[in-house]
Amino acid sequence: MPASAAPPYPALLSSDQVRAREQSLAATLPHYRLMARAGEATARLALAIAPHARHIWVVCGAGNNGGDGLEAAIHLQAAGKTVHISLQPSAGKALPADAAHALQRAQAAGLAISAQPPAHFDLAIDAVWGIGLRAGRSAPIEGPVLAWLQQLLETDRDVLCIDTPSGLLADTGAWLPSLDPLVPPAPRGRRFTLSMLALKPGLFTLQGRDWAGEVWLAALSAHNPVWRCDQIPAADMDTSSGTGQLVTQAPTPLPTHNSHKGLFGDVGVIGGQSASHDGQGMEGAAMLAASAALHAGAGRVMLHLLGSNPASPRPGGVAADIMLRSLEAMGALRGSLVCGCGGGNLVAGVVPQALQHAGSLVLDADALNAIASQPALQTALLQRAAQAGASGATVLTPHPLELARLLGSSTAQIQHDRIGAARQAARQWQCLVVLKGSGSVIAAPDGRYAINHSGNARLSIGGTGDVLAGCIGAHLAALAPGSSWADAWQPLLHAVWLHGHAADTWPPARMLTASRLARSLQRPG
Repeated sequence: MPASAAPPYPALLSSDQVRAREQSLAATLPHYRLMARAGEATARLALAIAPHARHIWVVCGAGNNGGDGLEAAIHLQAAGKTVHISLQPSAGKALPADAAHALQRAQAAGLAISAQPPAHFDLAIDAVWGIGLRAGRSAPIEGPVLAWLQQLLETDRDVLCIDTPSGLLADTGAWLPSLDPLVPPAPRGRRFTLSMLALKPGLFTLQGRDWAGEVWLAALSAHNPVWRCDQIPAADMDTSSGTGQLVTQAPTPLPTHNSHKGLFGDVGVIGGQSASHDGQGMEGAAMLAASAALHAGAGRVMLHLLGSNPASPRPGGVAADIMLRSLEAMGALRGSLVCGCGGGNLVAGVVPQALQHAGSLVLDADALNAIASQPALQTALLQRAAQAGASGATVLTPHPLELARLLGSSTAQIQHDRIGAARQAARQWQCLVVLKGSGSVIAAPDGRYAINHSGNARLSIGGTGDVLAGCIGAHLAALAPGSSWADAWQPLLHAVWLHGHAADTWPPARMLTASRLARSLQRPG
């Protein structure tokens, strides 16, 4: 079916973009107005998420983020709360003007400031560091600030973070390297983040999903429309500066009654190396991709299991709806092709054929490993991208290790900047890229990117990546041969979101498996 119009996704702005937006707005407002609004918004959210909290610990840094916290403390005391403030020593440097004014207001309101955290608190407000934190920070974290950060990381009490969790890099979702060794595997209590002016990408990928928790947005001005992609001023939409999208939904319009299977397109799946080849049977991976394509709405699904032949018995578990095809017959496929799931060593021999496919192509798993290890396949991949109008869109779906191989990097380097790595791969290979993980990153050759906001830890099992590949294949199947990556962008975002949404809506008391996930997918509109 034709792709639906793009939903108005929330926008993701880099730290530099947010800082420029802040300066622009501040120039139109009276002195201190933005900080006053930020502090008031923080206090209102604190009262909403923890209405019964009596003792509130506000931990403030020596910058404007700390000023927001001081202003929030004033409002919370006025609301009848017992407020305890800890303020980072300024190390001989004067506070920024707005933060200094907030400190004067807090002192005038009778709020005490102590280097010691309270013996007990019901809610903590983390106002130590915001978007000014940089990965290359050289100053050591020591003294009372280090102790406060450790307590914020380890507490089982509610924590409300202003702008970002302190130490989490707003542009990447990675922890500050010097703080990373101290961070527990996961928070013990509820986490909330109030993002000021715009949403930041680091809140929604890598460590951000766990540590930012439930994210709220304070626009702070009626003249700040950057919370939605379709309302960002043109001057802020330069893809090279990092504007992204947060994929929060996918439209599911009902198909017309006068429909037929040809409108939904065909999906071919090549993969699933037989156990007879080297004793490591991986047929299940390709079968999962085919099942996902079937349940996600493909008109027809064809499957070729590597190492099989026309005389091979039909494997148990292959649905009757799925048609087995020889490798030669796959050459006539007109829809989308999914190649690599469970491909093993044999898939390298069929990747050249896959790259000649006229329709959309999804390359996953061992197909990606083959390309990473063979320069001839890398050249063929680039040649496919250069054949505009003759070949369809190409989508790479790596996990971090597979992307590291494609970029000649390491998994740690990929995870250090997932967005940058996905965008680099999309530019380098002139393909659409889906970097899987917590907050999967989708990137395009022109620099645009999106972060998927659906999905949860239930997807951390074998086979769910194969299901994703098949789901993407189904959403691209209706595209005409020769369609560009731009034609495939929106259906790709829908597919990734619906894959995660299936896990989000799975009944809590039932174990989710990859095969169950595949059967729960929804047909695209």
